[in-house]
Amino acid sequence: MIRRKLSTHIYIQLLFLFGFSLGISAANENNIPNYSRAGYYDLDGSDRNTYNFNTGWRFVKQDVEGAEGVDYDDSSWQIVNLPHGLESLPMEASGSVNYQGPAWYRKHFTFGKKFKNKKLYLYFEAVMGKCEIYIDGNLIKRHFGGYLPIVVDISKYIKIDKEVVISVKADNSNDPTFPPGKPQDKLDFAYFGGIYRDVWLVETNKIHITDPNFVDKLAGGGVFVHFDHLSKTNVDVVVDTELINESTNRESLSIHLELKDQDNNIVARGSKSFRINESDTKSIRQTLRVKSPHLWSPDSPYLHSLNITITNSKRDTLDGFKKRVGIRKVDFVDGKGFFLNGELFNDKLMGGNRHQDYAYLGNALPNTTHYRDAKKLREAGMRIIRSAHYPQDPAFMDACDELGLFVIVATPGWQFWPKESTAVFENRVYSDIRQMVRQYRNRPSVIMWEPILNETHYPDHFALKTHEIVHEEYPYQGAFTACDERAKGSKYFDVIYGTLSVTNETSKCVYTREWGDNVDDWSSHNSPSRTSREWGEHAQLTQAFHYSFPLNYSYFNYDKLYRSTSQFVGGTLWHPFDHQRGYHPDPFYGGILDAIRQPKYSYYFFMSQRPSDIQLSNADSGPMVYIAHEMSPFSDPDVLVFSNCEKVRLIVCEEDTITLSADHDKYKMPHPYFLFKDTYHFMSIKQLHRSRKFEKANIKAEGIIDGKVVVTHTRYPAKKVDKIVLRVDDNQIDLLADGNDVVPIIASICDKDGNIKRLNNRHIIFTVEGEGSIVANELEGVNPIKVEWGTAPILVRSTNTAGEIVVRARLVNEGLNQPIGGELRLKSKKDVSKSLYQEIPRKEQHVEQNVKLTSNTELKQRIRKLQKRVNELELKEIEQQQEDFDTGK
Repeated sequence: MIRRKLSTHIYIQLLFLFGFSLGISAANENNIPNYSRAGYYDLDGSDRNTYNFNTGWRFVKQDVEGAEGVDYDDSSWQIVNLPHGLESLPMEASGSVNYQGPAWYRKHFTFGKKFKNKKLYLYFEAVMGKCEIYIDGNLIKRHFGGYLPIVVDISKYIKIDKEVVISVKADNSNDPTFPPGKPQDKLDFAYFGGIYRDVWLVETNKIHITDPNFVDKLAGGGVFVHFDHLSKTNVDVVVDTELINESTNRESLSIHLELKDQDNNIVARGSKSFRINESDTKSIRQTLRVKSPHLWSPDSPYLHSLNITITNSKRDTLDGFKKRVGIRKVDFVDGKGFFLNGELFNDKLMGGNRHQDYAYLGNALPNTTHYRDAKKLREAGMRIIRSAHYPQDPAFMDACDELGLFVIVATPGWQFWPKESTAVFENRVYSDIRQMVRQYRNRPSVIMWEPILNETHYPDHFALKTHEIVHEEYPYQGAFTACDERAKGSKYFDVIYGTLSVTNETSKCVYTREWGDNVDDWSSHNSPSRTSREWGEHAQLTQAFHYSFPLNYSYFNYDKLYRSTSQFVGGTLWHPFDHQRGYHPDPFYGGILDAIRQPKYSYYFFMSQRPSDIQLSNADSGPMVYIAHEMSPFSDPDVLVFSNCEKVRLIVCEEDTITLSADHDKYKMPHPYFLFKDTYHFMSIKQLHRSRKFEKANIKAEGIIDGKVVVTHTRYPAKKVDKIVLRVDDNQIDLLADGNDVVPIIASICDKDGNIKRLNNRHIIFTVEGEGSIVANELEGVNPIKVEWGTAPILVRSTNTAGEIVVRARLVNEGLNQPIGGELRLKSKKDVSKSLYQEIPRKEQHVEQNVKLTSNTELKQRIRKLQKRVNELELKEIEQQQEDFDTGK
């Protein structure tokens, strides 16, 4: 084939957008969090550079013979930025509607003289499924598995000042030889494909700190930090650093450590000199004594900065970077419970599981979206996240470190043990476990490792081996493994997954990995917990009661989790977000937020469980009160209020006043809900409106602590619709102009006072101008979009240019007496990372791909075929597996 040439109007010169010194809280003057890059943070003057390699990849969604070749003509391919999924997906993408199969990415790039005599590594945070990575047609890596880093040394393939072509074949097809292994049409989540996490180019000198995911050494490689003799007065911060000398000379080197607090003060430092032979590696241990350490905990997530620098005998800096360090000690003591920093944790560790998919995007979430997810969960009072059922994106883990969320890290797997190629599959699981420990061993947020395969009937020897691997890779205090009490080999593990009753059968600490679901059977999946937000007030109230304290039946719920001794540590909700699934036609509707992260009533219930006396510096916290009632003609007479205050005063129509105290005699949860019986009557509202006393028609809740009103919430019934109000749901995190960042824009149908009219059936159409575009705009039902429970969301994606974005929304059918349209203006902020690219996507470019799935008719036929393949026996196997490992649902 003829080698394609880039036309001059789309070819952009090599860009070096030089970065900045990464601190703890803010990346720059904009409100954009810091994210680790290739496992660390950049350090000024270190002579190591980490470049954003996400922009300007060419993409086609099909298999292409010869696509790895340097002369292959890819000029007709779409130009995309990473992270990238294989396609835009509908809001509800369950039932295996997504594409599965090969796809290709190619990036053309010229490495200038700056890179001469340097070591260059490509660091892929993850590529879904199995992949092949080529440079100029040379296969340099074949990888199996979609959730862990792929690090490749490309140094010898680079020709200075000559263009190279980096090609990646990504295949998210079913494959039983690597975990999770289960076919998607029998899997409770989906293999959304592509290079769906970030890609970094790491430039170092030939003498440099190694990468633990590249060198493959037991408990080694890179930087490993652990703590000895931790107390409130002192702690030893032990730092192991491995270096490699790929030069041709023996060298005299020094390694310098500085541990800084959040005010940039040095709290400890150390240096060590040594010699290293050519083509050799050396691991150096240093211990820093810190006096009166500021300890990390969920309610005080204090992060230090560990600066690591390598110099030679001439005092030239050869390498270095930063690691964020949270000084803390976790311990699970048999018969007693969870200890944090030497003290019994006097509460339950309550939180949720987390799948990584998002409306329209599949798994290809930008870093800000991962951060917003973590922030919303922390603001809901959660202190722990179980990664379901695979290691999470580094940006999500960065957020957990920073916001105070513990994480249970799980190896990829769900209800699958192969009948053939067992040894291959098993060894790849072992490799995954080692890689995930090496990747996340330094994070203060990691509290437990879940090395087993979720809800899987595996052999006993496998259970023992997975437990041993974790402790081999983390041979210090603080490594704890968890396993289902009903699973084979559970006796080997440090913490047992189970319900309250398990505390009577073991002295080990017990944790409930999944609670809250209550399906009628494992096929139909009807449950009072599974409530789509659009189903409205009654359905959402049912879900909120279900999670808190069901009135009509006894069930495992938030309240019951508190009726236990300290040996029962806590539990994680299944599942905080509505998410997509492969084997079932319905999405999981049990989230306390929907797929685009709009809250349901149950979100405010969880928020009411957070402590009222703890103020977090980087998340909404402290006292709260929320009236879960819309004051519609169909609303209940009873008014439900969520609050973490001691008392709530409800003032109805500015006259009737009722005060309730938290009923701890009936409930054991930290903050029981407040139910004001027979309080709301529509006819009273009607009478006030007929009398033109609109301002009196309201319900006001006051949260009271120590006899003082500390927080209020007021509800008004929505009157005649008047306007469309737009808001950006950015969680106080700016939109980054990196060509791939997204932010939800929510349109609400409101009366003239801004009260949302929940009950309406309108359709809204959006337009976006400036430096942004609508995600999945080409899909039916995205734009125009039907209003559901008063709101209609879109996702807006930034371009690679910072600037103003204008979003407008109007009704599809406008009229003289219809609500007027809304407008919102926001600005994307400049991406100040070091980015390397030669071309960028054309704005709102939509290239037709040669794929079979092109119409609704074909889509429905494919779904029917998938459903026919899943025969009754296979469904029953899945149902039985879930029944076998039911630990609180």
